Amino acid sequence: MGRVGGGAMRRQRAVDVLVIGGGPAGLAAAGRLATAGAGTVEVLEREERAGGVPRHCHHRGFGRWGMTGPQYADRLVEAALGAGAAVRTGVSATGWAGELAVETTGPHGLERITARAVVLATGARERPRAARLVPGTRPAGVYTTGELQQAVHLHHQRIGTRAVVVGAEPVSYAALTALRRAGVEVAALVTEERRPQVGRARAASARLGRRVPLLTGATVVELLGRGRLSGVRLRHADGRPGAIACDTVVFTGDFVPEQELARRGGVPLDAGTRGPAVDGAFRTASRGVFAVGNVLHAVEPARAAAREGAEAAAAVRRHLEGAVWPSAGLQVEAVAPLRWVAPNRLVPGERPAPGARFVLRTAETLTRPVLLVTQDGRCLHRARVPRRVLPNGALHLSGAWVGLVDAAGGAVRIGLA
Repeated sequence: MGRVGGGAMRRQRAVDVLVIGGGPAGLAAAGRLATAGAGTVEVLEREERAGGVPRHCHHRGFGRWGMTGPQYADRLVEAALGAGAAVRTGVSATGWAGELAVETTGPHGLERITARAVVLATGARERPRAARLVPGTRPAGVYTTGELQQAVHLHHQRIGTRAVVVGAEPVSYAALTALRRAGVEVAALVTEERRPQVGRARAASARLGRRVPLLTGATVVELLGRGRLSGVRLRHADGRPGAIACDTVVFTGDFVPEQELARRGGVPLDAGTRGPAVDGAFRTASRGVFAVGNVLHAVEPARAAAREGAEAAAAVRRHLEGAVWPSAGLQVEAVAPLRWVAPNRLVPGERPAPGARFVLRTAETLTRPVLLVTQDGRCLHRARVPRRVLPNGALHLSGAWVGLVDAAGGAVRIGLA
């Protein structure tokens, strides 16, 4: 037992693999590791139930069979438990006491858990109103999508009567669905972009089928009201002011990785993604620490995060079996209008895993773009994306070119031809 500040005792114990975060990525990694006989595998989830964001996404489309979000989350939890992993809920990782020693607090008090490998699967979150620097008082009725979905689907709380949704990307339309489920009229979707960031059919369904106006090129510049929100003030792209009366506003999108624990542990972060910098095997620059899922790239669908978790399990097993931890590799950079790329480190000479791919995000609409991979001006790979990609949309690039990288060369850059 160890003594911490204030005289409290912190129980100490050890596991083979500690997975921090019980969403799709963490559960998939834990299930695959436990199935492979990786020793004691434990998942820590700070919420009262594991499963991550899908728990409060009641629409269908999750998994191979189009399950609802809660069904998909339950399936992941059952698979991890069935494989022999321990899933502990209501437990928060609060800091580090060494390279692979994590301090936690939960229902059973304070603990220090030492592991042979730590997998960071802490996910991502939407930036709240305060972080977006929208002025005004702090009236009731202001949500992010996650807060709204939890209030509607988990806690069955009363929301309001008339709402404005800030954003017009996929998560914004999920917020629209949650509001309608709660019986709330949606006055408008408001976006700074010139067009919605979803397909034409989905945008038309909301605008025409549900009769929800879409205001493009508009910014929410102030929240009105004191005890309760009474409206939002707008500024249009041409400078015109405007206002919408409402008692609820939902700020959607603008996801950022939940990287606080990584940062506290000194795990180097990537400037583009703002999450841990990792190589193709999901290894960070800190020996024994892996990172996987949306803490790396806010935000990909649940199935993509789960796939990464399963893929990371193989690298964790190799580490447990004594594989050499690589030194800092070459940096992989995205060139504007691409915002970032993940993974963002390369280990020269190491063959990528089958199906390995790089995820990129664009700041602009791209029509059938050609991705160009270069190093020191030398072309390593060209690939056309056979579709239109909207702002904040994801592009995926095969890692087949990794073997062509010069270990003695400079950074690898991915841009547009």
